[in-house]
Parts: sequence; C-alpha cells; structure tokens
Amino acid sequence: MLARVRAVASRATAGRTATVAGAAVLTVGLAADAVTVPGVLAAVTTAGIGLATNIKILKAPRSARDTAIGVYLAPHTGACVLLVAERLAPDTGTSLILQTGAVALWTAATWYMRPGRLARQLVDAAVAQELAALDAAAEVALEETEEPPAPVYDTPQAQWWAENIAAEDGIAPGTVLLEHRQVTEECLALVIGSAKRGKAVPLGKDFTSDLSARLDLPEDRIEIGPVPGRGAGVRLLVLGVRPQPAEPEQAATDEDQAVWAAIATTAMPGVELIETTTYTMQKELTT
Repeated sequence: MLARVRAVASRATAGRTATVAGAAVLTVGLAADAVTVPGVLAAVTTAGIGLATNIKILKAPRSARDTAIGVYLAPHTGACVLLVAERLAPDTGTSLILQTGAVALWTAATWYMRPGRLARQLVDAAVAQELAALDAAAEVALEETEEPPAPVYDTPQAQWWAENIAAEDGIAPGTVLLEHRQVTEECLALVIGSAKRGKAVPLGKDFTSDLSARLDLPEDRIEIGPVPGRGAGVRLLVLGVRPQPAEPEQAATDEDQAVWAAIATTAMPGVELIETTTYTMQKELTT
C-alpha cells in the first residue's frame, strides 16, 4: 500500500514538473524561434516515455484504451502545435497577445486537469465496468447451474405424496398432503389441498383409477369427498374400508319379553318392554 502511494506521488510530481517545463519552453518560444525544434522533440520524447511507462493505459480495455491514450497525449500535442504556431505567427503586438493567451490557457488546463491522472481514471472506470459485467455474467451462470434447494416437508408421508403423487408427471400434480390419520388397520384418512392458495384441489377425472393402480387398491375402497366445514381448496381422501357405526344394542331378548309379558298381565297391563339393562347387584342388597 505504501509503495502504491509513493508511485502515485511520484507520477504527480513528474506531471507537475513536465507542466512547468512545458510552460517555460512555450514562454521562451514566444521570443526565440530557436526553441521550436528542441521543444517539439522534447514534447514527443516525454510523451513516448510517459506512455511507455504507463502500463495501465497500454493494457486498458479496448473500450477505453484509445480515449485514455488521447487524453494522455493531449498536452504534449498541444505544446507541439503552440511551438509551431509561435514559429509561424507574425511578429505583431496582436499576435503576441494571442500567443501569450494560448500559452497561459495551455498551462492552466494542463495544471488543473492533469491529463495523466484523468487517463488512468478512465481506465479504472472501464476496468470496473468490465469486472461488474463479468460478475453479473458469473452470477447468471451460477444461478442457471445451481440446483434449487430441496423442499422441506413436515412429515415423511407428505414427502412421499409430493414425490410420488404430486410430481409433475404424477397422478395429482399441484396438490399437497396436509394431514393423515390411520383410522383403523384397514382405513387411512388423508386431507389433501391445492398447492396454490385460493384454487380448488386439482384432481383429474381419472384420479381414482390412477390412484387405484398406483396403490394396487380396489377403486371401491377409494373415496373422495369434501372436508366438513371447509371449502374446495381441501378434500378428504379415504383409503380402505370405512369403519361401520356400532350396531345398537338389542332392545330386549326373547326371554326378557316373555318375563315382562307375565309381569305386565297382572302388574302393568298395556305396558310394552322396550329395552333391558342388567346391573350387578351389590352384596348388601342380596342378603
């Protein structure tokens, strides 16, 4: 870092020195034609040496190299033109005033603009643009080759559904498994939904038959229906044999009916026995 600072300071000093020397030669050239040829040769030599030692400018990107070289050589070219003009200009007061103004303008512009530094800044900007373009192209290439992150599933069953049933070439693409419950050993209840919020569950007309073939399960053991209290964005899928509701208890056995008929004949005529309940009598009540 320190060496780089020293190099920058050295170039700045050399540029300032060359500007002062050029202004001196141009000022002398106003009165002496003898400095024209040596001054032009000195300007050309200085330009050649300076450009040859500015590797950054010579190796600049093609988009900025010509412009940077032109900016760097501008003060040297201007000095040569002024020296030749001083040699050819008439020796009149007006001409001398104009030549003096041109020399002052060249000196001020060169001192203020510092063409060498400006040329290097142009190169740096072009290099930065090319690097940014390369980075952008690399990011695009990386995005194209980078595999998307694997989706995360809440349960292994949800993963199986996504990879086997809801795949693009699966039975029900665009669906997700929301819940599952093993009702009995022979019955499994699934709640499936749409992968897109606000859309109905996309089940094709052949879903039942395709799922039957996929699971090797009879079609009559696959039922699809609404979820109670929910909209068309979810569906209830029942696989297997639904459990049947428990059979009601027998109202009364034939033996109970016969006993009651004997009782009702004398004790409660016209009363029919609907149901019987058996209780275990406590020991205290049977002794």
